[in-house]
Amino acid sequence: MSKTIIKSHYAPAPIGPYSQAVVANGTLYVSGQIAIDPASGKLITEDIAAETHQVMKNLQYILNAADMDFDNVVKCTIFIRNMNDFQVINGIYGQYFEKNHPARETVEVSRLPKDVNVEISCIATR
Repeated sequence: MSKTIIKSHYAPAPIGPYSQAVVANGTLYVSGQIAIDPASGKLITEDIAAETHQVMKNLQYILNAADMDFDNVVKCTIFIRNMNDFQVINGIYGQYFEKNHPARETVEVSRLPKDVNVEISCIATR
């Protein structure tokens, strides 16, 4: 098996013992991203729309580091703290996937790292 660690200097550094992403046998597995602004290191949680955009930007930075983009994504998982935020999150998420939407599930959870409101991971392939 071939395994390559992907690291984007534009995305926030991992907050634990994991990689931003790993390519294994041509498939990219991107760890769940939260709304940490990589420039300042601060969390963006005051507004669910701004928070979701930052999460999507962080995913984009990591995809780009692997020479991929959202067109390469085949699967996403969205974890949210409040299902009442689903409509806003879904609308912003959809702005990043204009065609060939990936498979996805959305799960409401009681708590997320750093008490954020949304976390998204994805799987991509060439």
